[in-house]
Amino acid sequence: MTELVTLTIDGQKIQAPKGTMLIEAARTVGIRIPHYCFHGGLPVVGSCRMCLVEIEKNPKLQPSCATPVAEGMVVRTQTPQTLSNRRSVLEFLLADHPLDCPVCDQAGECGLQNYYMEHGLYNTRFNENKTKRKKATPIGRYIILDQERCILCTRCVRFTREISKTSELGVLNRGHHSAIDVMPGFELNNRYSGNLADVCPVGALTDRDFRFKCRVWFLGSAPSICPGCSRGCNIEIHFNDRFNPRYHDQRVHRLKPRFNEAVNGHWLCDEGRYAYPAIDAPSRLKAPQLKQGDAYRDASWSDAIREVAGSLKQVLATHGPQGVALLVSPQMSNEELFLARSIFGDQLGIKNIESRIPSRDEVYSDDFLITADKNPNTRGAAVLCSPGPGVEALLQECAEGRIHFLYILQHDLTRGFDPEYIDRALAKVECVVFQGAWVQPTADLADIRLPAAVYAEKEGTFTNLQGRVQRFQPAVLPLGESLPDLDIFCRLASELGFSVPGANARGVFEEIGRTVAAFAGMTWQSVGSGGQLLNPESGK
Repeated sequence: MTELVTLTIDGQKIQAPKGTMLIEAARTVGIRIPHYCFHGGLPVVGSCRMCLVEIEKNPKLQPSCATPVAEGMVVRTQTPQTLSNRRSVLEFLLADHPLDCPVCDQAGECGLQNYYMEHGLYNTRFNENKTKRKKATPIGRYIILDQERCILCTRCVRFTREISKTSELGVLNRGHHSAIDVMPGFELNNRYSGNLADVCPVGALTDRDFRFKCRVWFLGSAPSICPGCSRGCNIEIHFNDRFNPRYHDQRVHRLKPRFNEAVNGHWLCDEGRYAYPAIDAPSRLKAPQLKQGDAYRDASWSDAIREVAGSLKQVLATHGPQGVALLVSPQMSNEELFLARSIFGDQLGIKNIESRIPSRDEVYSDDFLITADKNPNTRGAAVLCSPGPGVEALLQECAEGRIHFLYILQHDLTRGFDPEYIDRALAKVECVVFQGAWVQPTADLADIRLPAAVYAEKEGTFTNLQGRVQRFQPAVLPLGESLPDLDIFCRLASELGFSVPGANARGVFEEIGRTVAAFAGMTWQSVGSGGQLLNPESGK
């Protein structure tokens, strides 16, 4: 059991685990101590001296980032001496800093700006010429370095040494000539380089992808889960809060890591971070479509759902449930998988339900965050839709003419199988329905195409490789006439004359918690913002 110590910070008596640094203990009670070099995910160096505080019976100010809590400690963060120290540190840091704020991409989320307005507001005494250094220099695929804006907090150096383990950055030269730069013979090309823009508290390291796209005060934020692999990293989706299609062509501008100690800590890989353009990609399906000859025509949702239900009823009447197959996807949420199983499996008695297709793509994985499984909900799909004989067997049945109605959700079968084989197999199926977000080779083989919302446009839960169920929320509205998969399933169930559990993701999840052993006892509230592990007694 963790030993707790009692201390007082600015008159508030608090308890904190032994070994906790003062700056973190203060944060738990809402006291923000200014800092630059300190970062919760990096080793402590205590070099910026911005976080010095007064500790009773100690003659000098102490760095709160490097001082552990102690029993009976009395700490003051707002005394005249501490405030004077902050102003002095700021004056030193800004003495050689360029007046770039109007053109700096960090404006609005810059530690120098924010702390100057809070603790500075002095008249400058520096009249000498400022040192000229490298300006706006690309040092990697995603990062631009501006040495004149750097305050030498060394967060970036510690990140490449301790987190990415690649050591591309260092402090070169000595004294007044010290500067952050790429080490000789190195390139900044590690798979986590985007985090450098996150850890930099000023405008020295900025994201080339986000640069000058949108001022941060125009950005809204929504908590979500990265769908790029089975790790399920917690993220924030930053979107243009004033988006107008007349003037803008992109709603989502960047993804940022959201702290979750049990999953991804403070970090996010570049693979997941820079996949967001797919949300607003030109290849998005924006309206239901029915195939006429070799072309597609847009249709209303009522016509499209009526066409799907009619074809399904006809096949069931002629060939029975064995003539129907459903291919769900581990890209779908737990709620969507459950509702698909409820409609097709429980209500219609269809046994031929598969979820995974093999991939022929070369994938990268490591022992940090990136996994080889590029689906966010493989664990949930295994629990909610028990795998059958396999997609290979399903496609063989299609090629032999035994499957007459095939409902494909999100998958591109050509990524796992020869495109010509897929073309021949699906040509034998009387009705192929594709429900997904993007036009792709498998969607081009469908008779009916239903546009589905992407993860940034809906809410639900994913289950990551640890078995942790995590919630994600919508950041933007569905594009065009696309709908969340849950809404599409509800419309189809209504057309078929079925009732479905729950009217939204929250309602469906509550039903999962009541009926699925692995989710027993879970509620929307209990999952919360940090996630909740599957019930270990279920064996799933």
